[in-house]
Amino acid sequence: MNRTDRLVAMVMYLQGRRVVRAEELARNFEVTVRTIYRDIAALGEAGVPVTGEAGVGYTLVKSYHLPPVMLTTEEASALFVGGEIVKRFTDASLHQPMGTALDKLRAVLPRERQDHVERLSRHTIVMERGCGGAAQEEQAWLMPLQRAVMQRRVVTLGYQGKARAEETARDVEPLGVVFYGGGWYLVGWCRLRSDYRHFRLDRIRTLEAREEAFPVREDFSLTKHLEEGMKKMDTIPARIWFARGAQERARRECYGTLVDEGARDGGAEFSLFTYSLDWLAGWILSFGGEAEALEPAELREKVTTRIAALVERHRMEEAVV
Repeated sequence: MNRTDRLVAMVMYLQGRRVVRAEELARNFEVTVRTIYRDIAALGEAGVPVTGEAGVGYTLVKSYHLPPVMLTTEEASALFVGGEIVKRFTDASLHQPMGTALDKLRAVLPRERQDHVERLSRHTIVMERGCGGAAQEEQAWLMPLQRAVMQRRVVTLGYQGKARAEETARDVEPLGVVFYGGGWYLVGWCRLRSDYRHFRLDRIRTLEAREEAFPVREDFSLTKHLEEGMKKMDTIPARIWFARGAQERARRECYGTLVDEGARDGGAEFSLFTYSLDWLAGWILSFGGEAEALEPAELREKVTTRIAALVERHRMEEAVV
């Protein structure tokens, strides 16, 4: 963060708090206390009314406010995506406040950034609940891909498919990003396959946004494409036992509907439909001993195989030590 950005961020930090000590500012912005003293002096010279008292801290005069339009395009995009995730992954009581907050955000943005957020909302879809947050690999690629979607720039992916040991180079026309089945996907026209494809973000190894722009595909609708794709996908019935203490989390995170099949052994059995036994096996393991895969047999086998691999890995690490 350069000094100008730090000074703006410091004003925003002070604006949200009554009194802040120099030491707290130094920790937050990862600079020395001496640097904070110089920054506070620079703000005063620029006309920002910061008052301070030795041994107490700094405060911003109540009547002073930064205009709430200083968000960058990337920051506005991140808030929009975060709002969509909140509406999908959290309790219903937060949906309306989050929607109202996003409306207020849009209202104070400059016109060009309002248009950007509006276009982004048409090309970013959160379809269902997932397990936990985005993986580190997904976080690295999400915003660059959103930018490529908005700018209609061809991207070259180094992509490692599920059944492939080696990665392949794919030239893709990015058309949208979507969250379903516990992960983020890029939806795009794959020039290698001459068809629409979904690319899991955590399987992308390299990403290059090229200068080449591609024309609008007038016959393509991201929403309709996803609806048609889901109709074609086969769902698999499954049954899981959850301990009583894990059931609230299970209902919150499960992207399908959990149907209570009856209590037993300090918990209850639940049935659901899933699109992916692999995802379901990993999710069950995240509960430790508070969940058990019951049916189908393939699901139990996947869970058992993963447990065996974990045991073997730890056994090898102990041998090395």
